[in-house]
Amino acid sequence: MKHLICRTITVTLILTLLLTICACGGQKKNIPTQPVDRSGFYFNTFINVKLYDTDDTTILDDCMAMADRFEKLFSATLEGSDIWNVNHANGAPVTVDEETAALLQIALDYAKQTKGLFDPTIGAVSTMWNFTNEPLGPVPEKAAIEEALQHIDVSCVTLNGNTVQLTDPDARIDLGAIAKGYIADRLKDLLLERGVESAIINLGGNVLTIGEKPDGTSFRIGVQKPFSTRNETIAAINVNDLSMVSSGNYERYFVVDDVLYHHILDPATGFPVDNGLLGVTILSEKSVDGDALSTTCFILGLEDGLKLIEETEGIEALFITGERENPDSYELHYSSGFPR
Repeated sequence: MKHLICRTITVTLILTLLLTICACGGQKKNIPTQPVDRSGFYFNTFINVKLYDTDDTTILDDCMAMADRFEKLFSATLEGSDIWNVNHANGAPVTVDEETAALLQIALDYAKQTKGLFDPTIGAVSTMWNFTNEPLGPVPEKAAIEEALQHIDVSCVTLNGNTVQLTDPDARIDLGAIAKGYIADRLKDLLLERGVESAIINLGGNVLTIGEKPDGTSFRIGVQKPFSTRNETIAAINVNDLSMVSSGNYERYFVVDDVLYHHILDPATGFPVDNGLLGVTILSEKSVDGDALSTTCFILGLEDGLKLIEETEGIEALFITGERENPDSYELHYSSGFPR
């Protein structure tokens, strides 16, 4: 009888332990019935962060506070920002925030990798174009553009720790082609630190997903149909834990004498790129890569852009070509690993 009692106690203890382990290991979040989200206007666009597996709105407060902080660091037009201070230092060294230094280093690396197709000193020319404030335009004088081109030179940027200096006092840094990607990645870091496992970060063309939906299905993200006035999509993609960044000539533009002028500028000419592309969508793990590569591929054009993507590990792309005023002419061109 003594041995039977001992065995019974032992089995009871083991079962209790197993039940405890299973309960702890299988414990799930209390998933809200509806996602919570927050929108704001930063970086000249509307942004939105949507959480699917928590209703803790303080997380959204922190996201908007982070977006506000980064705008005050990275904006080229906001007086007192790090980039504004560098651009108006008349060539003197400027101490910047470590986040600004980190983003600028990534931009300089991409400038080197793309042999200047992606150039953070495009600001010498981009400041001459108005694609954001009404009335849009006008088209800058060609002579003024040609003079400004003399100051697009990434070699004039020196970065030493947190100190930035422009050896050409007339050079201007503009991180608009990469900043939103960097910010999306940092917002993702924040959400993961707060325990979020299912979310969408949308920074106006830069979409970054965290995990999948709580029910196990994929996030379905649409690619905007160029020049559509009804928010139509031209394609839709299942995206889990990836970034999708789109750049196109339909985002910010104006038309003069039936000529479309858009915000993606060629650093070699100072004028908007005109190569038959309407849009480029990049799938990548990091949004900062998608941001830089969407601009680079748009400048390269279809053939060379596809070649670059096929040579770049972990990156896929969708290119849209066609005539602006003829939607029936729109064609989709996929890299070999792009989901369809």
